[in-house]
Amino acid sequence: MRFILSVFTLVGALLAGPAIAQKSQLIDPNVAARPPVASPTDPQNLLYLDLSTGGRVVIWLRPDVAPKMVERIKTLTRQHFYDGLSFHRVIDGFMAQTGDPKGDGTGGSSLPNVPAEFNYLPHVRGAVAAARSSAPDGASPEEVKKAEDSANSQFFIMFEPHLSLDKKYTVFGRVISGMQYVDAIHRGEPPADPSRILHAYIAADNPPPYSAETPTATAKPDLGPPVTLPGTTPAPATASGK
Repeated sequence: MRFILSVFTLVGALLAGPAIAQKSQLIDPNVAARPPVASPTDPQNLLYLDLSTGGRVVIWLRPDVAPKMVERIKTLTRQHFYDGLSFHRVIDGFMAQTGDPKGDGTGGSSLPNVPAEFNYLPHVRGAVAAARSSAPDGASPEEVKKAEDSANSQFFIMFEPHLSLDKKYTVFGRVISGMQYVDAIHRGEPPADPSRILHAYIAADNPPPYSAETPTATAKPDLGPPVTLPGTTPAPATASGK
């Protein structure tokens, strides 16, 4: 019996061989064409957000899938653009959005908008993605493209998975430490008492330890075009993403 089973196993493997080979031909080129995954230990790929909720959030940046958006985040961080900005739109079970010097979702930086870099990274808990404007219903292909390419300085951090957003927003990072401080961000649209980014740093710049000190207000660059996440309230999230 043992011999008969082994023969059947061998025959099955031989028959499955062409199917497996065909499948690998379809999948492997896509994987092989991807740039090497950015190292989560490279300080050039780590964004620190010191939040008013009590601690430091560490975000693993992914220049391998969103190089333009990662470069924008690094540039603005090193200009201290994010220091003192509030989380102006925070929806429980969905996401927390920040990066607007106006604090109402209509502001941005003086730099040009960043083209869409939609990729395979999912909108799971802790994912960090670029906010952008939405095309109106019945928009032309040109209007849709303009909206897709309207990311600037704003970004959002997911509380729970919402995979319906996949390939509609540019995911450029993931929280790998300090998610409890993200969970503690005050809810509201806008919150009555908004939580803030006290300081933002790139790890490679040798930032100081976490400080709860509120930064001194500085003049912000001229505002760009609106960049805001659509206002559709999502269905309640399941506990699977916690």
